[in-house]
Amino acid sequence: MHVVRCFDDPDVVHIDGSVDPARDIEVIDTELLLADLATVSKRADRAARSARTGDRAAVRDAEVVARLHAHLQSGQPARALPATDLERAAYSDLGLLTAKPVLFAANVAEADLPDAAGNAMVDGVRAIADKQGAGVIVVCAEAEAQIAELQPAERAEFLADLRLERSGLDQLTTAAYRLLGLATFFTAGPKESRAWTVRHGTRAPRAAREIHSDIERGFIRAEVIAFDDYAALGSEAAVRDAGKLRVEGKDYVVRDGDVVHFRFNVGRRPARGREASTALEQGWSRYGDQPCSLGRGRPWRSGRCGRCGWWGVAVPLRSDTAPLRVSAV
Repeated sequence: MHVVRCFDDPDVVHIDGSVDPARDIEVIDTELLLADLATVSKRADRAARSARTGDRAAVRDAEVVARLHAHLQSGQPARALPATDLERAAYSDLGLLTAKPVLFAANVAEADLPDAAGNAMVDGVRAIADKQGAGVIVVCAEAEAQIAELQPAERAEFLADLRLERSGLDQLTTAAYRLLGLATFFTAGPKESRAWTVRHGTRAPRAAREIHSDIERGFIRAEVIAFDDYAALGSEAAVRDAGKLRVEGKDYVVRDGDVVHFRFNVGRRPARGREASTALEQGWSRYGDQPCSLGRGRPWRSGRCGRCGWWGVAVPLRSDTAPLRVSAV
């Protein structure tokens, strides 16, 4: 995110002596580009040496990195390089700064809120953003500092005076999520409500994995309520009565703001291999420091553990009175 000054104030001195958002953006972009160029130069040298072995993958990676190096030398950011997903994998681990999407935050005076209409400096930032495929939001840092110190009830009145529906911080969060292709869904229960972040286009079972992998594995259906319906009606029961609750299957794409209740069923399965030795070894339950119920019974007894739910057989280690080992069957 680039925070760009777009206001004149003689009491706030600019380091360069004048306010010029286009110049400031160019300075930062150049510094980021030079940092990436140094990183890619090192990778290009290593890739070229690896390509001498004749390995096809190494040769392909060397060609991609060389093309990226030339692209950066021409003054273009890494995100502007036309490349396939396979080609991007050759340099995705470098963490290039210019490969990241950009969001400009135009910092204006309170008088320019809410949309900085007529501010030539903001218009210039928007023109640059259009060329780069970046986003732009208008904020007033001075107003945001005051909003942060107010109580919730006072904030609403203050925002109304500024002709704003939401604070700049809220707008920034929404714009960043949109730029990164992220969405938020909610789970709500008697003890807590949680927000979970997924990428746009994520289907319900994959979204359920954010909570627990078992929910994805045993996914049956998702009961979905739109956030606006939940907020308007006040409770899940009221939403059900109004017929606003939807039942969705595995192909449902989770939307931003969905309130979701996942229905799932995961059957018990025998422990095997490393999982068995980790969960059941030495007769201890995987749920804590209490002995497994199989391990506390008579030796050579088989069945399902009442505490941890695993099938196994209790085997004596030294004698009938010795500690028992629970082995998977």
